Amino acid sequence: MTDSVRLIGLDPGLRCTGWGVIDASGNRLRHVADGSVRSDEGAGLADRLAQIFAGLNAVLDAWQPDFAAVEETFVNKNPGSTLKLGQARGIAMLAPALRGIPVAEYAPNQVKKSVVGVGHAAKEQIHMMVGVLLPGVTPSGPDAADALAVAICHAHLVRAGAAIAARVSASFGGAARS
Repeated sequence: MTDSVRLIGLDPGLRCTGWGVIDASGNRLRHVADGSVRSDEGAGLADRLAQIFAGLNAVLDAWQPDFAAVEETFVNKNPGSTLKLGQARGIAMLAPALRGIPVAEYAPNQVKKSVVGVGHAAKEQIHMMVGVLLPGVTPSGPDAADALAVAICHAHLVRAGAAIAARVSASFGGAARS
């Protein structure tokens, strides 16, 4: 793809952080790679976070994305689990940010609405639409499919934002409004 942008979507988790890389060029999306970074459940929290950080750095080295998008944390019934998920999410944001890669954040309902069309879609619907939007792809697992959905969401919303900006600019003859 010419003039394409490489995006990585990240679905943070302490046990398993999913990642999905796509190339976006205009309205076209192309699957590049996907997978997950796992941490050792028997290790202490700091070691598990370090494992996620090292794994994400290896992914970033391999695929060299231009932009990253991370799914926001939803609140669980167990506050301890929510806190640990938030720490894993912090690592998922830190790894690309330390490389100067811009990081966007999206609420789970925003990802679902962007990919499926409704904000309360079931996981099965999301995974099916990932296959429709990225023909021929079989994600390596559910966390990778969720991460690809985050990347697709970012591609859709950035493209929509660019289209709106172009229309606003054209409306004002290319001049900024004061």
